[in-house]
Amino acid sequence: MQKIIVKSPTRVDLAGGTLDLWPLYLFINGASTVNVAIDVYTNVELTPHEDSTIVLESADLKVRKAYSNLVEALADTDPQMILLQTQLRYWMPTKGFSLKTSSESPVGGGLGGSSSLTIGLMKAFAQFCNRPFRDVHHMVHSAHNIEAEILNTPTGTQDYYPAASGGLNILRYGYDGIQQEVMDVSKTPLAEKFMLIYTGKAHHSGLNNFEVMKDSVAKDPGTIQALRDLKVIAIETEHAVRSGNWNELGNLFKREFEARVRLAPEFSSPEIRRLSELSLQNGAEAVKICGAGGGGCVLVWCPPENKKGVADACQKAGFQVMGAKPVNPL
Repeated sequence: MQKIIVKSPTRVDLAGGTLDLWPLYLFINGASTVNVAIDVYTNVELTPHEDSTIVLESADLKVRKAYSNLVEALADTDPQMILLQTQLRYWMPTKGFSLKTSSESPVGGGLGGSSSLTIGLMKAFAQFCNRPFRDVHHMVHSAHNIEAEILNTPTGTQDYYPAASGGLNILRYGYDGIQQEVMDVSKTPLAEKFMLIYTGKAHHSGLNNFEVMKDSVAKDPGTIQALRDLKVIAIETEHAVRSGNWNELGNLFKREFEARVRLAPEFSSPEIRRLSELSLQNGAEAVKICGAGGGGCVLVWCPPENKKGVADACQKAGFQVMGAKPVNPL
């Protein structure tokens, strides 16, 4: 068998983030999430061996370890190896291999980098072990259970779909599970106003989402209302992208920002507030917190003619302008 190479996109969530956590969407009678895959990738390379030896390497963690067999690899107590070890326990490969992973996403960027990497690993091992998934939902279900074990916190599922499928994803959550629709973005204005800027501060999605989960289970009225508002905004965003009314997104992003900070003030941060202020002052229409916020990246919705002014102001303030853009279905 030849080397297996898997390249998976990360994503920017446009609306409905947090609503993808089970059972939050059931508390508000179902929900939608809209996100788009972007050309910030995670990479997995798996090279089969003739013997039982296993080599695990993470370029991001600058860690490389060699083991004589699977038992020895699973016995390693180094916490940095937990992501790869959990995959090994899931797949239990019968042959040796070398595995190298890397990510283009900044750590804690709010772009679903760990979920993208998990999907890349699932695709690579499915091919290596000759155990294909039934469909994308089967792969996502397994991936999010694996990450929940690693993170020891509730995890959503929206991050995995763009990593698996690319494109603009409309995800509907209800009693029967998840429905996915993937749209092409090549003939849309999405890329024209799309700017991605990194605050320089990592976010903490598990912590923020767990607080929302606790308040929701406790039936906190403010939390439930904010979730309902996010649901309405996500449905309107879905209708806007379906009908090609892209000019509506700026106002929807503003409403989403307000509702999300109402859901939990920790979704924002001094860095996000400063970045938002600079962007709007220099001609951006709106900003959108990526992921669970508190740091990470921010989507700046900006007319093309104002992008340079926004980029210059943000870079001068120490923020990192990323040259990311949406990608089509894989």
